[in-house]
Parts: sequence; structure tokens; C-alpha cells
Amino acid sequence: MKNKILLFILIACSLAACNDNKWLKEDPKNIITDEQTWNDPKLITSLLANYYDRLPHLHGVFYTGGMTEIDDAMWSGHRDQNWRNEIEYGNDYGRYWDYGLVRDINLALENIDTYSVSLSEQQKNRFKGELRFIRAFVYFEMVKRMGGVPIVTTQLIYSGNGDPSPLQVARSKEHEVYDFIYEELEAVKEHLKDNNTSQTRANYYTALALESRAMLYAASTAKYNSLLPTPIALEGQEVGIPVEKATDYYKKSLEASKEIIASSRFDLYSKNADKGENFYEMLNKKTDEVIFAKDFKSGIKTHHFSYENIVKSLTDDNESSSTISPSLSLVESFDYLNGEKGALKYKDADNKYIVYNSISGIFDNKDARLYGTVIYAGTTFRGSAVNIQAGVAEWDGSKYVLTTGANLGDRYTDGGLWTGFDGPRDNAQDVSNTGFYLRKMVSDAVAASSRGTAADNWWPWFRLGEIYLNATEAAFELNDASAIGYINKLREVHGGFAANSLTTLSLEKIQNERRVELAFEDHRYFDLKRWRIAHLVWDGTETNADAVVHGIYPYRIVRAGHADDGKFLYNKIRPTRFKKPRFFRMANYYSSIADDVLNNNPKLVKNPFH
Repeated sequence: MKNKILLFILIACSLAACNDNKWLKEDPKNIITDEQTWNDPKLITSLLANYYDRLPHLHGVFYTGGMTEIDDAMWSGHRDQNWRNEIEYGNDYGRYWDYGLVRDINLALENIDTYSVSLSEQQKNRFKGELRFIRAFVYFEMVKRMGGVPIVTTQLIYSGNGDPSPLQVARSKEHEVYDFIYEELEAVKEHLKDNNTSQTRANYYTALALESRAMLYAASTAKYNSLLPTPIALEGQEVGIPVEKATDYYKKSLEASKEIIASSRFDLYSKNADKGENFYEMLNKKTDEVIFAKDFKSGIKTHHFSYENIVKSLTDDNESSSTISPSLSLVESFDYLNGEKGALKYKDADNKYIVYNSISGIFDNKDARLYGTVIYAGTTFRGSAVNIQAGVAEWDGSKYVLTTGANLGDRYTDGGLWTGFDGPRDNAQDVSNTGFYLRKMVSDAVAASSRGTAADNWWPWFRLGEIYLNATEAAFELNDASAIGYINKLREVHGGFAANSLTTLSLEKIQNERRVELAFEDHRYFDLKRWRIAHLVWDGTETNADAVVHGIYPYRIVRAGHADDGKFLYNKIRPTRFKKPRFFRMANYYSSIADDVLNNNPKLVKNPFH
């Protein structure tokens, strides 16, 4: 064996000598060096694409399950996932602690400084600005879930001397993380202007949008935590922002929001005269309202959100499902255009059913965003009428008796429809259990709900509608009179309300406006936390309409010879599959830190109640 190895070396050396050492000097063809990577804008862009793709999506980014756990809906999918209908939020719920991504970004920043010799300063600054934006985004996602976290901006390299303490970084104060985010965005936003036409890469306005949101979170957390009977805090302020910092944070949020709104780069979408369709198109199509989005591309990178949530009768293959059933509570949060509260009128003062001429009559004159958010009886999707009808209501001489068909699509004895192909049906799988389907962000493209084709509509990280709401809230908290103008503009363009529909403003109105405008966009869970009302909204009690999901079912009236024959009534129900009221504990305001993380770093302190 030794002789064979020696022979190989001699042959290799002789070959090298015959070719003037060229064989040993050539670069390998299957390895890209650091010098090559960090001097090639295309290779750097491909690395950035990886980091953008890794932005946190524990909730959001078409995560169907998470939407049913936190966002005004219940789970109607596979029964092995039915635990989503009996949520008591665990200590680790919402946990996010991604120092792997932070490490990769820190390394990339150092490599640009070390190796990038052929890039212009403008190119370097733009790429470094994008990396620092992504890192700021990651820190925001951590601080809003975990409170103060270690701020690490350089590589932590183990020396091998047996002492790991240099790698163990203590948690920063909660407000220090928010300050870091703001300072990073301020430092890089000017360098990102080259990207201003992009809606999928960080640019000047994307940085402002993150400032708008993060500073609002910091401000409201500081204010409303201080108003709790016992504020949630740690001695070292890893949790607990001093209330005196709230005003400055509100000002920073409002300043960023105003600059975005005043620019000509983005517009509230208003190209469709049908306000309901307009609101749906605003997110489902690629419009100028979206500031920053996670993009998808047909045939390359798609998602299965439409496959999981298409209306039952419109599935593109036999495996499609309908797993999100929006709640009656959400539907009733959309007010009527005349200013009345949104509670649906299904019984009169004498507890008798109210009769409607059409199956959609109960929803007439509602905020147009309801149509753009959920699919309800009497509407269409993808050009086809939905087939939502729970059963028939037959008069027995003294009252209406409600019955349902044994199967979806069954006909009644009079030849008319008994139960629709789309239900609703109580305690059923892959069909609405509440009387509603999701419309928002369910693609209407051809074959989007098939497993093979899937959907390629994008996920909005930031859009102008949110910025208007951020401006409204920050201005309201600062007693700035501009607040009501922002909210009224949004209600007019997206909801179909008359101009200046609100004459007075309250925090409760702002909270409801965020609920209806941003439903299923991954805001509500975190909004309720920062306002410190999540434990009140999801209090675990059976009498709380927000903690318990209800539905409302339409029935066709069968009453031959009577004026009501062929008309419709509605009945409110509590779906059987919704097992327990949602229960948010004080411990859920800050997620627990994983045991292995705590064990590896004794400098970390646990969050309150953990």
C-alpha cells in the first residue's frame, strides 16, 4: 500500500512538472471562494435571498394553523389537528430565538468589509444596509415575543481554551433592543434608496415601515404595561419599558408613518369601483399599496394556502381542504356603513327569527372589507356562486323547525336545495363549521388550489393600510388632531364609508379598525399583547364571544302559500368542534426561553411567570 501511495505522488509530481505546475495552481471548479462571493453582486444577492427567505414566520406567511389559533377563526381541517380549537396558550407559544440567522448576517457583514475590493462604496453600503435591515427585523420579531434579548453584532468565536464565558451574552433591556432597531434603521435607510422600486427587498420606505411598527409597539408596551394593576417587569428591565419613554416612541412612529404617507411611492388601492372586490384585489394582486412582501413565483416557489382554504365546492382536486372557518365575532366586528355596530340581526326583540328576502340580506350595507375578507352566503368566488346553506326551516304550525340534509348537496322534498355543497355543517371536516370561508389572500388564479400547481400570490410584510393605522394610533396617543383624518381616509377608500365617517375617536375604535383592516395578516395576537388586553379578550370563559368561536347558519324557509316561503333566516350556533374557550395567561405576554438556551448561558434571566 505504501508503495502505491508513493507511486501516485511521483506520478502527480511529474505531471505537475510537465505542465509548469499549472495542475497544482488551478482553482477548484466546484468551490466558490470568499473573494469570489463578496466581489460578485449576483452571488451576494443570492445570499441575501436566502436571508430574506429566513425572516421569521412562526405566525403569518400563509401559516393556516396559526391563523386559526390567533386570528378570529377556528380549525375545520384534519381531526388530528383539532387541538387548535382548545387553545390554552403554552409557555413557549410564539417563542422565537434565532441567533443562527443573526450569526450568518454578522458574518456576511464582516466578509463584505474584509473581501469586497471590487465593489463600489455605494454597492457595499446598499448590501450592508439590506443585511442590517434583516437583522433589525429579526431583533424586532424577538423583542416583541421575548422582551429584551442579547444584542450581538459581531461573530462570537470559541477560543478552545475551555472557557465559554466570552460567548455568553446577557440580555439587554427591553427598551435597549427597540432603541437598537431604530438606530440601525436610521443608519442604513439612506443607503437603501437604490432599491426604492422593489417591493421584495429592503429599501428606504421598508426601513421607515419597520420604524413605524416597531416604535408603535415599544410605545404602547411601555404605556399599557404601566397601567396593569401589577406591571410585568424584571428587575434589570429585560422586561418592562419605563412609561416615560412612551411619548418619544410614539413620536418616532408617527414621524416614520407620515413620511411614507406623504410620499408618492405608495397609494391606498382604489382601482375597483366595487369596494369589496377592491379590498380583496389589494392583497391578492400585486398592487402599489404593498411596501414589502415575501414573493412567490409560479413553477419555482409556490405555497399551498389556497389548497388548504378554498371553498369546499371549488376545490381543484380531491385532496383540497377548507380548514379556516372565520368566526362570527370577526364578522360582527365589521360595522354597518350607516355607523351602526356590526352585530348581525337574526332575531327581533321578541326572540323571533328575522326573515330576509335573499340569503345574503343579513350582510347588506356592511363595511366592504367584510366581503374582501370572508366568503359568506350569497357571494361568489373565482366567478362561481358559493353554495352555502345549512338546511331548511319548515313551519310546523307554531314555529320554524330547522333541519339539515344527510349529505352536502342534498335536495329537500320540495325539490329545492336542502344543504349546500359548501355546508356549513357542524362537526364536519374540510367544510365550514361557522358559515364562513376565508377569502382574503386565497388566490383566485386557475388551479391555485391544486396540490400540483399551488398559488403564487405574495405575503405582505408591510402595506400602506397598516401605516395609516399606525399613524392614527400614534397621533391619537399624542393628542394630535391628525389622527381622525388618517382613520377616516382608510375607512373611505377600503371600507366604502362616507368621507369623515367618524367624528370622534377612541382607543377602542382604533383597536376595532385594526381588527377588521388587518385580519389574518399576523397582527391581532401581537396587538392584543402590546395593549395588555389579551388576557381579557381570551379569558377562558364560556360567556366571552371573543374567547369562544360562534357561527351563524342560513336556512331556506319552506312554508307553502305564505309570504315567507323561499326566503331565508339565520340561526346562531356554537360549533361542536370548538372545544374550549381560548385562554391567554399573564405568562403569555412574554414567551419562555428554552431550557437548552438557559443551560448554555447562565447570564440569561427567565421571563416573568416562567
